Amino acid sequence: MVFMHFGTSSEILDHLSECREGLVGRRHLCSIPATTVSDIAASAVILSSKISSGVSIGEDSIVYDSSISSGIQIGSQTIIVGVTFPAPVNKNDQEIHFMLPDRHCLWQVPLLGCSDKVLVYCGLHDNPKNPFCKDGTFCGRPWKQVLKGLGLHETDLFKSSDMKDKCLWNAKIFPVLPDTNMLKLATWLMGLTGRINEPWLTMWRNARRVSLEELHRSIDYLKMCTASSHHQADLAGGIAKACIDHGLVGRNLSQLFNQILQNDVSGVELCKNFLDLCPNLHAKNAKILPKSRAYQVQVDLLRACNDEMLACQLEPRVWDAVASETASAVTHSSPENLHKVSKFLSSGCQHYITECVDQSFYYKKVKVELPVRVDFVGGWSDTPPWSLERAGCVLNMAINLEETSPIGTIVETMEVIGCQMIDDAGHDLQLSDLGSINAPFDESDPFRLVKSALLVTNIVNDRSFQSKGLKIKTWANVPRGSGLGTSSILAAAVVKALLQIMDEDHCNENVARLVLLLEQLMGTGGGWQDQIGGLYPGIKFTTSFPGTPLRLQVVPLLASPQLISKLQERLLVVFTGQVRLAHQVLQKVVTRYLQRDNILISSIKRLAALAKAGREALMNSDIDELGEIMLEAWRLHQELDPYCSNTFVDSLFEFSEPFCSGYKLVGAGGGGFALLLTRNANSARQLKHALECKPDFNVQVYNWTVFVGN
Repeated sequence: MVFMHFGTSSEILDHLSECREGLVGRRHLCSIPATTVSDIAASAVILSSKISSGVSIGEDSIVYDSSISSGIQIGSQTIIVGVTFPAPVNKNDQEIHFMLPDRHCLWQVPLLGCSDKVLVYCGLHDNPKNPFCKDGTFCGRPWKQVLKGLGLHETDLFKSSDMKDKCLWNAKIFPVLPDTNMLKLATWLMGLTGRINEPWLTMWRNARRVSLEELHRSIDYLKMCTASSHHQADLAGGIAKACIDHGLVGRNLSQLFNQILQNDVSGVELCKNFLDLCPNLHAKNAKILPKSRAYQVQVDLLRACNDEMLACQLEPRVWDAVASETASAVTHSSPENLHKVSKFLSSGCQHYITECVDQSFYYKKVKVELPVRVDFVGGWSDTPPWSLERAGCVLNMAINLEETSPIGTIVETMEVIGCQMIDDAGHDLQLSDLGSINAPFDESDPFRLVKSALLVTNIVNDRSFQSKGLKIKTWANVPRGSGLGTSSILAAAVVKALLQIMDEDHCNENVARLVLLLEQLMGTGGGWQDQIGGLYPGIKFTTSFPGTPLRLQVVPLLASPQLISKLQERLLVVFTGQVRLAHQVLQKVVTRYLQRDNILISSIKRLAALAKAGREALMNSDIDELGEIMLEAWRLHQELDPYCSNTFVDSLFEFSEPFCSGYKLVGAGGGGFALLLTRNANSARQLKHALECKPDFNVQVYNWTVFVGN
């Protein structure tokens, strides 16, 4: 058994009111009236509670799991837990007026074998174990003052006058009565009436009363937890309904649906009612609400209704919508289905098609070689749909491995009509007609990347290739699943080469956007940082601005030769031997974003902010600061995807830590390459030697240089 102490009530309030208050969420799963009909302090923390109009709540107070009806006044630095104030049932019923003074606690709990709940209260600084006859207090007042003011005797509170260890803990002071009477007696016992009230004194003496000690033994925890779950389910249902009826579903509805299901009686039925509203969800807000988000809400609702089969059938529409929204941002248009992109491009990009074509053959050959990229920080903020809706920031670097640019393609024209595709794995495909290429492609197709490049560049509709053919050879001298952006950079190389063959715009920005479209067409998804990392030389800080079109701003870091030299001395680029494909991680992260997972959104925001901090660190030649940033980025990546690390990677980093100021896996993680930023050049040599001499790891340390351009 483990005992966890979260602090006294006073310590918790002090913690929440400290200067770090920006880190504290002060409203969660709550129903709060407008500021014109209530007085709720901005510093008050309201959690899982329903607040009616006509309520006042003071500064630095906490209200949790409660329902506060009109006419209730709550002071500053108070704590209310699990209290349901009775509300008027009919219009003619009078409101209950109750005031909880500053620095008081109030909570309500059910008792075993009893249908009623007991209302418990005390002063914030009351210590239940302080002796009655010394410094013991109740509601902030010494016991003698309490007894005199209320007309009580010690024997009213304790079993016998000679009882030892008399204190608030064993004082039988809390009556078990109907709610209205308990509130009246609470007002009296807290000394707010200012006089002895004989009727209330008689009511209190005649009532069954319990002490905190008895209460501790008699709480019906099952009933308390069930009531709390149903209360939160009702709140979640109201919030979800408001989001669907009036809002743009910006909340984490998946979480709300799970909370609704805590009410096992009505939860599923309520979710089914919401499901009926889904077909109109996007139609009502078509110009603002992304279709991918609307579909994700419907998928989450189907799962909440235990209809897994329909949810799985609908899920592909989510990814089709993400792809379509990405295509829209890249191509300034709105394709209905990205799988028909060839038809869309042929109608939307007519400038590629030439009416009068020279049928004579001329030989042309284009070779494009590109480096790989290593990302320091900012990944995930470049990935649609995040980058379509929010700004993204990435700090990465283009590098050569073993003195060469490892990714490349050669595209050349042929007299034979059609297309020949050859890769470095020995695959060879001959197509007699470029027009026969159509998406979607099978995942096992080794040439789906090249075919997608032919579609997005629209070369399949270029009439000049009706009388000649193409030969496309590709290679990537990088281990599979490296995390170095290999697939996207290879796509960038092929797209760039095809555009050059066509004498079209092959600037890096145009290529980067077309690769973003290509990856949606392939079904792998992905963001812009990989192709940016390979297309632009050196270290760069890239920002994306959402909109149509999606805008990218690439800012090269004018690093001094000394900084580059230090980086190359201290940074080890290590292949772990672990393989994991990025798209398997990407779908999980994108789903959480579409669900508006608060933790994920906060983590990606922080990664984007760290990219800015990393840029400043490098501009100041502060490599140690970059190491700290890499460590935080790695921690955030593990929050985004708990499986981005494994036992082997953890062991590698633990072994390397004494030598390093920072480390992380590149890309989405889970395997591939690791960056180990050592403390100095000597540490780098020592760590490299230690890794090469440790057979347990069997990793490969690559020689690398910053790619400065062809």
